[in-house]
Amino acid sequence: MADVQTQSPPHGGPFAVAFRAFRRDRLGLASLGVVLLFAVLALAAPLLAAVYGKNPTEHYGQNEPGLLSEEGLPVLPNGGMSGDFWFGLEPGLGRDVLTQLLYGIRTSLLVAVASIALIAVVGVVLGVTVGYLSGLADRVFTFVCNVLLAFPTLLLLLALSPIIQTRFVPPGENEPAWMQFTVLVLVFAAFGWVSLAMMLRTTVRSLREREFIDAARAVGASRRHVVFRELLPNVWAPVLVHITIALPGIVTAEAALSFLGVGISEPIPDWGRMIARGAEVFYDDPTYMFFPGITILVFVVAFNLLGDSVRDALDPRTRR
Repeated sequence: MADVQTQSPPHGGPFAVAFRAFRRDRLGLASLGVVLLFAVLALAAPLLAAVYGKNPTEHYGQNEPGLLSEEGLPVLPNGGMSGDFWFGLEPGLGRDVLTQLLYGIRTSLLVAVASIALIAVVGVVLGVTVGYLSGLADRVFTFVCNVLLAFPTLLLLLALSPIIQTRFVPPGENEPAWMQFTVLVLVFAAFGWVSLAMMLRTTVRSLREREFIDAARAVGASRRHVVFRELLPNVWAPVLVHITIALPGIVTAEAALSFLGVGISEPIPDWGRMIARGAEVFYDDPTYMFFPGITILVFVVAFNLLGDSVRDALDPRTRR
């Protein structure tokens, strides 16, 4: 009789299994390395700028003769790149491009991470609660979600900018930085939780009919216990996948708003505004468009690939 080989069950819980699957994904590890590099650059931007000897707000081209032409363009080739200005100078104002990029990472990540944190909290609470309760709560939830999904987020932000400027900012003054960040985060969160909550609602509705939920009810467990001890531990995987996929979308949306002039305003460094300025001077100085364009492209592609790798690692059907 031939020996029958049996496959031993994987060691550890679902997280350990997913982690081992992720470690075998070389593209996912490379994407994670790029994402972590951007995070480190954002956190260390002030230190790197101090070592580099430049800051993102000083107008070097205007303060130092010989750096910009009479038309406001860098005198040196390739956008003014030199040993003093590694990525060149901004046309017109003459600011250092490298420090603008470093602080632009901080701006984008701050808005995206704060928005994602609110989206995760609101989406998880509403999605799990409505999925478990069903009934009238489910009907109201579905109606609200359909209304929010039909509402154009970009138009809301375009309309809010002049309203906030006229109602809350004194004439002749710029909108405070904290107000700009707060408005962006709140609007992104107000519309971003819908897809996460709807996904979790569907997941919880399928989980509540499982045997372990029936067993918890049979022993007299409260709704609070069922939601927090039985349901929430089983929805962390789709939440993690949603976060990794949604975050680059917020980064590009914030850059697009700044490109249109309603996002983060001067003098706060921002990728979208750099791209907008690069489009204005592209024919005279194409180098200035190159750096912010490549930076945001690499960041978004790396985060999208990371999201795909995380989803594959957490999905048992894709594991080998």
